[in-house]
This record gives sequence, structure tokens and C-alpha cells, in this order.
Amino acid sequence: MKGSLTRMDDVRLLLGREAQDGMRVPGLIYADKYIESMLEEENALLQVANVACLPGIIGYSFAMPDIHWGYGFPIGGVAAFDVDEGIISPGGVGYDISCGVRLLSSSLVVTDVTNVMDQLLPALFSAVPCGVGSSSRQKLSDRDLEKVLTDGARWAVKAGYGIESDLDHTEENGCLEGALPSVVSNRAKERGRTQLGTLGSGNHFLEIQVVDEVFDEREASKLGLKTGCITVMIHCGSRGLGHQVCDDYLKVMRRAMERYHIIVPDRQLCCAPIKSEEGEKYLGAMKAAANFALVNRHMIADAVRHVFTAFFPKVPLHTVYDVSHNIAHIETHEWEGHRKELCVHRKGATRAFQGQPVLIPGSMGTASYVLVGTRQAEIETFASTCHGAGRVLSRNEAVKRARGQDLFKVLSERGISVMAESPRTLGEEMPEAYKDVSNVVDVVQEAGISLKVAKLRPLAVIKG
Repeated sequence: MKGSLTRMDDVRLLLGREAQDGMRVPGLIYADKYIESMLEEENALLQVANVACLPGIIGYSFAMPDIHWGYGFPIGGVAAFDVDEGIISPGGVGYDISCGVRLLSSSLVVTDVTNVMDQLLPALFSAVPCGVGSSSRQKLSDRDLEKVLTDGARWAVKAGYGIESDLDHTEENGCLEGALPSVVSNRAKERGRTQLGTLGSGNHFLEIQVVDEVFDEREASKLGLKTGCITVMIHCGSRGLGHQVCDDYLKVMRRAMERYHIIVPDRQLCCAPIKSEEGEKYLGAMKAAANFALVNRHMIADAVRHVFTAFFPKVPLHTVYDVSHNIAHIETHEWEGHRKELCVHRKGATRAFQGQPVLIPGSMGTASYVLVGTRQAEIETFASTCHGAGRVLSRNEAVKRARGQDLFKVLSERGISVMAESPRTLGEEMPEAYKDVSNVVDVVQEAGISLKVAKLRPLAVIKG
């Protein structure tokens, strides 16, 4: 597969259509030499080629520099499909529908929080349930759950969580229109009913950070960020509800492919025409799960605010932005001189329309970044960029390598306090399990598909 790669420039590789029979478009991979050296590790290139075989794909099968192996689509994968001739695939969104990032900012400085960190971090750990299967302290009624799935974060504000202005700083104003709770299974609803406001496990985290460096003063000022100020980053998604929606519709799509005579090179890419009964139901269920994820991050942010208010009564936390990186959106883009309606799958990738904030979480113990989308991204990648560092070690391999290390001590020596529900999660998420996030961000900056605004350094991390 690597023999079909052609280097276009310092940060772009073209995967030719000869790489695999059936490719309808080439692959375009954003990678410098460092990223390229890891491309064959997990067959992610094969997944780029497989996606290129799907009906109705437009342009390229894209892979961002955080590319690694995923379910069907690679993580870091982007693909746009003509809404009339193309397909929608649950594997192109992923199990954690609308997994994403919310960033809060404040006027606090490092000494404000480090002076009380021994009390602040446990208070946050207590306020935000985390870990596998963690439960909320409240169980939603049928009516409230229906409103969560339909109205997203608008429901949360009406219910007293957060403030109206949070919605102005949330992708889609906190609600994906067209959600269909009626096509979300009872099993999915039951899994989500007690999980609203919970962090979960895996790579999800809550992190106290400081703005370590500002690259673009004008954009940083617009976002309320300046060097030395404290931020809080929340990374999580739709929990068991979204997972169940994906699982349910993978079964639906496998049956649908026979009905529509669709053949794919990998069963994990099972799909249906966008304008089919199955495609429209999945889109409605996916939007409902995305609304659940938006409320989930919104409620965690509300809990964080209450804790910070107890320690710093006169210092508000402002929402900088909230954006998903596992989603499919119906969007209009320019393509070959025409405005075209497309279904853009972003699987571990972030929307990056010109001026839109892009939040790139690092791995535990490394920096995170704030960027903005560009006109170049609109022209080249259907307004998409990377979403994080990208794994280089499987979770099992990371745990093996972490064995014998006291990660609490290692991180403490770097000035980072850590609390975790499970020591195993710390091993799975050790910083060495990921690519160098600064390198990944430099690739998208050089490609011009998003531009750096600020670098955030971790001070304290809560893991599931």
C-alpha cells in the first residue's frame, strides 16, 4: 500500500487509485516525514483506500495527521458524499457519536488554582462521575429524555444547567435540528437515562490548564484567551446511548446493503443510501445521540462551574467553544464550480469552517491547542482538520509499557496532578501512547487547513 503513496509536498501524501481495486477517488493524507513513518503500523492506509471505494464519495478519502486504525473508517478520516448518490455509514461516525471537546476560560492565574489544588481536584472528581458505566445522580423521566434528544443543550439551559450564552459558543447552538428520538431504540435510551453529566472512561478527561503560549493575539482575544489564564477542558461524548445507536444501526445497514446491492471492501463500512429509509433513520438517530452528547458536556461544565464558584466566588468560567469530532453533517460546499449538498463524515476529525474555533486535546501530560478553521480548509477538505494527537500504541500495548511505572509520580514531576477512577486507564492513556500532538498541529498549520491560536499546558487531569 505504501508503494502507491506519492509525496505532493512537505505535508501532503497522495494515495493513488491503483492502491486498491474499486477506489473511486484517491486518498489524501496530511503527513510530514514523522507521521509518514507510522502509516503502515495499523493498516490505516488500507482503511483510507477502503473508504475511497464507497458509492458517491466526492474529492478524496482524507486522512488527517492524527490518523490511526478505527472501526471501518480510520480515526482522522474525512469523507464527503453526494446526498443524491452517496451513502451514510455508522462506521464513518463511530461508536462514540458526537464525542467532542468543550473549553472554558477564566481570568484566574496559575497560583490561584495551585494554591488550592489539593482541595479543588478532589472536589471536581467528586462532582463529575467518571469511570466505566458511571451513573448520574439523577434519572431522567421519559419526557425529559425525549427533550434532551430533540432539543440538545437548549433543554439543559431551560432546566437550569448553564447559561443562555453557552449556546452561542456551541457548535450548531447546542442542538442538531432533525433529531428523531422515535428511531432510537429503547435499549439505547435506557443506557443513556442515567448517564447524563458523566465523563466515562478511556481517553475522556477533564483537565485544568493554563494558556502557555499565544500564537494569534487577535483570535485569542476574540475567544477570551490570554497568556497565563486558566482554562478547563472537557472531552467526552454520548456515552452508552451513542454506542448503542451505532451498534443498532450497524445491524440495520448490513441488511440494507443487500437490499440496495451495495458491496463494500470491509463489512465495518456497512452503509445505506443517504436518501433511503435506513439512511434517514440513522441520520435522525445519530442527531439525537449528538444532542445527548452536547447536553452531557454542557452538564459537566455546569458541575465544574459550581465547584469553581465555591473556591473563586467572583470569577466566572466562560464557554470558549464546544465542538464535536465524531459526526456526519449535511452541508453545502463548493465543488467543481457549483454549490453542492454533501454528507460530510468526520471520524476523529473537526469541522474547520473559516474562523470557527478548533479544539485539539493532547494526551494526558502533553499540551492541547486552540486553532481556527480557514478558507483553505473550506476549499480543500470540506472544512475539516485533525482532532487530537492520534494513538500510536494499542491500549493493551500501552498498559504493558506502563507496567512498573508510577505514572502518578511521573506526571507529578512534570507539575501535573492526576486523579483517576482506574489505574489501568492511566496506563492506557500514558502520553507515550500517542503521537506528538505539537507535530500533528504543525502539519495542519503548514497545510493551511487550520491555524494555531493558543497552546494550553495541563496542570491537573481527571481520568475515568
